[in-house]
Amino acid sequence: MEIKVTKKAVKYINKYIQKRGKGIGLRLGVYNSGCSGLSYKLEYVDEPKKEDKIFKLNGIKIFINKKDFLYLNGIELDFEFDGLNKGFKFKNPNIKNKCGCGKSFQI
Repeated sequence: MEIKVTKKAVKYINKYIQKRGKGIGLRLGVYNSGCSGLSYKLEYVDEPKKEDKIFKLNGIKIFINKKDFLYLNGIELDFEFDGLNKGFKFKNPNIKNKCGCGKSFQI
């Protein structure tokens, strides 16, 4: 498996890289947090790190630390508008359990 990024997410990422005035892509990762153990983190990338796996998808680069890739293999990153709310949505086939608020998960 690999990862997927929807066209809506690509459009949003490109828009904010341009607005920011610098950057070569987006880093997707996980960190210990929440009731279930792991949460997602996103950050713009100005320089790759040696431990990054780099994915070129729909004209953008996604950077994932090799350790984090164990939790993210097969994920789809989407961007959704829901009424007045907007944000990234993660569709991760590896998740075994989520907390009630949806902010953290277990693999």
